[in-house]
Parts: sequence; C-alpha cells; structure tokens
Amino acid sequence: MQKYVGQVVEIIYLGRNGRITQRCIEVRDVGAGVVKGYCLQRKAPRVFKLDSILALQPVSHAVG
Repeated sequence: MQKYVGQVVEIIYLGRNGRITQRCIEVRDVGAGVVKGYCLQRKAPRVFKLDSILALQPVSHAVG
C-alpha cells in the first residue's frame, strides 16, 4: 500500500457499520494499520483500516 502514497486509488471498503462501500481516495500516508487519505466523493480527509480494505486498484484517469 505504501507504493500508492500520492496516488488516487479506488477501494472497496468494509465500514464500521458493516456496509461495503466503493470510494476513490488520494492516499496521503500509510502506517500503524491504517491508510490516511482524501476521499474524493466526500471531499474530506478519511482514515481507513488496512484490514477493512477488501480490494484496491489504481485509478489511471482523472476523477472528480
């Protein structure tokens, strides 16, 4: 995951409420079991548990 710092990725994520969501985030930092990123849908910083990221793929086109 560290290799994606500074890049936009699309993740499928299992939230605290048990819901699965799909988001595009700009990865800002990775460490201590979490990914800190900027969620492009919510237009706000977010923290994601690494264990709760079900899938990830780099985004090769502009999102927004």
